[in-house]
Amino acid sequence: MSQILVGVGANYTGWWGAPSATIERALAQLDEKGVQVRAVSHFYETAAVGRAGQPPYVNTVAVIETAMPPEALLRRLKQIERAAGRRGGSPWGPRTLDLDILDYKGRVQNWRGTVPRFARAGRRPLILPHPWIASRPFVLRPLLDVAPDWRHPVTRKSARTLWRRLAQGREGQVLRTLNPETRLASGA
Repeated sequence: MSQILVGVGANYTGWWGAPSATIERALAQLDEKGVQVRAVSHFYETAAVGRAGQPPYVNTVAVIETAMPPEALLRRLKQIERAAGRRGGSPWGPRTLDLDILDYKGRVQNWRGTVPRFARAGRRPLILPHPWIASRPFVLRPLLDVAPDWRHPVTRKSARTLWRRLAQGREGQVLRTLNPETRLASGA
């Protein structure tokens, strides 16, 4: 459990282009200044979660290395989001770029038993592992590409077990794998 996993997604064209191009550039930006990207999953086109009428997302998961503590890494991720044109927005709304720390070396932070601990309103504390990782097929499928033996640090359930439970659901469903040629041709 010494790896750091970062989820990356986008579903709206922003300053850096279409979602796939934005993700490629975000990964390049991440791979600077004290962070090394070690592996990146396939890109997946996935159904949007939350608000109806959104275009599909493009999602991937990266394995990174850094000496930054989690809070500093989160600040770096938010800087990259802003550079890509992301501004506030509603929960589960459209995004030009979304970067989330999914797991930081197996650290458990801001959980009460098996339930994440945070207020509904206001600024949320950093919760590790990500509070919804176990319920998001669009995170679990790419996570399996780069960390097939990963286990949820709180529940100890494997990524494969969590994926099998969610694979047939509708929200966040994986629609297709995007290979580099598909990403370039479709503008996804």
